Amino acid sequence: MDNVFVGSTLSAMSTGLGALLVLFLQGSLTHKWKDMLLAFTAGIMMAAAMLSLIPEAISTGGLIPVAVGLLIGVLVLTTMEKAIPHMDLHHNSKLEIDPKAMLVVAAITLHNIPEGLSVGVSYALDQNTDTGNLIAFAIGLQNAPEGFLVALFLMNQKMNKFKAFIIATATGAIEIVSGLLGYYLTSYVEFLVPYGLAFAAGAMLFIIYKELIPESHGDGYERPSTYSFIIGILFMIALIEII
Repeated sequence: MDNVFVGSTLSAMSTGLGALLVLFLQGSLTHKWKDMLLAFTAGIMMAAAMLSLIPEAISTGGLIPVAVGLLIGVLVLTTMEKAIPHMDLHHNSKLEIDPKAMLVVAAITLHNIPEGLSVGVSYALDQNTDTGNLIAFAIGLQNAPEGFLVALFLMNQKMNKFKAFIIATATGAIEIVSGLLGYYLTSYVEFLVPYGLAFAAGAMLFIIYKELIPESHGDGYERPSTYSFIIGILFMIALIEII
C-alpha cells in the first residue's frame, strides 16, 4: 500500500516538476525540442508496455487475458477521446484563455486517469514492486514534458507563470486517486491482475500511437523525433536491466 501511494504520488508530481521549468523560461521552447521530448517519452512508454507490462501479463494469465485487457484499454481510451473535447496543446496557439483553456486543462486531467491506473495495477503484483516502480518511473518521465507543455500553453495565453505552474501541477493529481483505485481492484480480485496489466499496456500504446507520435511529427522534424524515440526505447531497456 505504501509503495503504490508513494509511486503514484511521485509519478503524478512529475507533472509539476516539468511545469516548474516555465518559471525559469525566458522565451518559448522551439517546436523541434517539443517534438523530440514527445518522441523520447513515447519511446520510454513503448518499451515499458512491450517489455514489462505485456510479458508480466502473459506470465500471470496467458494470451487470452492479455488480448482482452489490451483491447479494453484501447476501447476505454477511444471512448474517452470521443467523450472528452480534445484540443491539440502542442500545435494550437490561438485558443482563448476563457473558457477554452480551462476545457483543455479538464481534458488533460481526465486523460491522466489511465496513466494512474497503469501505475496502480503494476503495483498490485504479489511480492513484486519492480514492475510498479518501473511503470511509475516511465509514467513520471512522460508526465514531466506534459506538465511543461500544459504550463507553457497557459503561459502563452497570457496567464501568470506561477498560476500556470499551479494549474499544470494540479492536472496530474488525479493519477494518485486512479492509481490507488487500480491497485485495490487488482489486489483484492486476483484474477484481474493480468487483465489490468494488459489494460495498462493497451492504454499506453493508444496514447503513444494516437497522440505522442503524430504530434512529434507535426512540424517537419520527423528524423530527429525518430532518433529521440529510439533513444527513449534504449533508455527504458537500460532501466529494465538495471532494476
